[in-house]
Amino acid sequence: MSPTPEPASAAYPETGARTSGATSSETLSVTLRYFAAAADAAGRPEERLDLPVGTTLAGLREQLAGRGLEMARVVPICSFLVNSVSTPADSLTPLADGDAVDVLPPFAGG
Repeated sequence: MSPTPEPASAAYPETGARTSGATSSETLSVTLRYFAAAADAAGRPEERLDLPVGTTLAGLREQLAGRGLEMARVVPICSFLVNSVSTPADSLTPLADGDAVDVLPPFAGG
């Protein structure tokens, strides 16, 4: 018997579907909350952002800084809280689905 192309061709689209389109298992959703100058630079106080699984705070920071000149100026001087816990801006710990990230520029006053 000669092999039929149907099983092989049926297997390839299935494989392609797993690797090409993003699914909920390949992305995570985080809430970003901006304060003071960071909110001004972002043009909003809060947003929900879908990111690839494995994105770190360091990677998110780079992405935010790439959003324009004002964000590029503000983001490098910001502190970050992940789920209300102070987190180094260069953290390589992957973010998790549902995380809340606060972007806090330096504050002055008393």
